[in-house]
Amino acid sequence: MRTFFTKTSLLCLMLMISGVSLAQSASKLSQVSVRGNQFVTADGKAIVFRGLDTSDPDKLQRDGHWNKEYFEAMKSWGANIVRFPVHPTAWRRQGKENYMKLLDQGVQWATDLGMYVNIDWHSIGNLCNEMYQSDMYETTRKETFEFWRTMSSHYKDNTTVAFFELFNEPTVMNGKIGTCSWQDWKALNEEMITIVRANGSKAIPLVAGFNWAYDLTPVATAPIDAEGIAYVSHPYPMKREKPWEQKWTDDWGFVAKKYPVMLTEIGFSGADDKGAHVPVISDESYGEAITRYADENGISYTVWVFDPQWSPMLISDWEYTPTRQGRYFKKALQKYKK
Repeated sequence: MRTFFTKTSLLCLMLMISGVSLAQSASKLSQVSVRGNQFVTADGKAIVFRGLDTSDPDKLQRDGHWNKEYFEAMKSWGANIVRFPVHPTAWRRQGKENYMKLLDQGVQWATDLGMYVNIDWHSIGNLCNEMYQSDMYETTRKETFEFWRTMSSHYKDNTTVAFFELFNEPTVMNGKIGTCSWQDWKALNEEMITIVRANGSKAIPLVAGFNWAYDLTPVATAPIDAEGIAYVSHPYPMKREKPWEQKWTDDWGFVAKKYPVMLTEIGFSGADDKGAHVPVISDESYGEAITRYADENGISYTVWVFDPQWSPMLISDWEYTPTRQGRYFKKALQKYKK
């Protein structure tokens, strides 16, 4: 019997041989880039991100919940982006090859469900002198630079991986772990951005300010010397007293007039709730204030954290039952659900 191949069947055969399904090949997300103070898709449409922070993929794998069901739950809440916090200690424990498999799985699940990905190097402390808040955040400049060389090369053609959050929460802890000037921090970020771009990645670098990624005031006079980037703040409720709005504008919100801003961690916990700690203790009034502020100023955000053990937790169990803050933010995200 003679066999005839159409162009479509030949494409399917080639994809099967390469290990890529037709569904995967057809589900590529639009490339996101920066235009002025907005994120835009390839056709020039502005996109505002509303999403969720996962816990570390290494932790989720050990718990048995790094799976598509987890991603489907986040999608059902209304997320159009998910943030993967990669702890340096987890990166070393797994080893590059194993950890990349975890990330590839997560990126594919996100792609299948139409969600973008932000990969976050989840360290807290002073990269200038390599001193950190605790052992779990220990890294070096070399390891950090190598991490971004790996990410930018590996995902250079993957449009789902839209963001690289270069360093989670820069802080000198009020001098307890030394000093780092904005000029020093600026130079370190510019070095990382150079590495990302030189390795062919189109992902948007995200740059955080000091005070645990809260304070962006130096951007007014000394912005990062690179095009196509965005800035990060983590405006947890106890960073400032009520009323928050004018203080947010003064500390980081003003940046959104000129550059895109993404709040890659927001969230709250009642004083008596499980896991309550400084600086997240508050109530729904914070949720209402921060989501309204983001909506009014076109600012993107992801909420910390979609896990029943890490706090402030959005879920109370692996049935994905919302916690107090989970109920608030699930309702907020539902407004954008398509």
